[in-house]
Amino acid sequence: MTAPNGTASESGTLVSADVGVIARIVRQGGVIAYPTEAVFGLGCRPADAAACERVLATKGRDAGKGLIVITDDLARITCWLEPLPQAQQARAEATWPGPHTWLWPARASCPPWLRGAHTRLAVRVTAHPGARALCAAAGSALVSTSANRSGEPPCRDSAEVRVRFEGQIDGILDLPCGGADEPSSIRDIVTGAWLRGGPRT
Repeated sequence: MTAPNGTASESGTLVSADVGVIARIVRQGGVIAYPTEAVFGLGCRPADAAACERVLATKGRDAGKGLIVITDDLARITCWLEPLPQAQQARAEATWPGPHTWLWPARASCPPWLRGAHTRLAVRVTAHPGARALCAAAGSALVSTSANRSGEPPCRDSAEVRVRFEGQIDGILDLPCGGADEPSSIRDIVTGAWLRGGPRT
């Protein structure tokens, strides 16, 4: 079956390099895979509880762990973030856009399926041009969890995503990853503590 600017298999997963086509799936409540700085991510609109539940179920991820939210513009998600002293916010802004995720104190308005069992929301202003364009076209930030089943290595290209997830997700943005060797670092914005990555010693 053929779709405009992309191809859809009999399973219904549409594969396209057209950001607008995949953004339409996001706006309609779909679950997609898309490239980031290092690996492909599974994602959807963060405010869509049903779509987020599908992401968690597809990946086999414990809901208590929470989900990373990426965006092209922090203003899209500030309604979920507690205001911080300028020095702390500047710590994050100095690393963005880029492959650096920060754990930010969340407001009560932050959807619980994003925070999981935590008081902080994991956020990143991505540097990947395709992911940035996708956020802009969808008019939304995106959930971002690596495209793999829990415990398996993440997918690094769209062909691998199709092998593992065809028929389980609605769309794949067929663009390359950014070439980073490792997934994003994760750091607490208040304490400065590293949870993943960090300076090489």
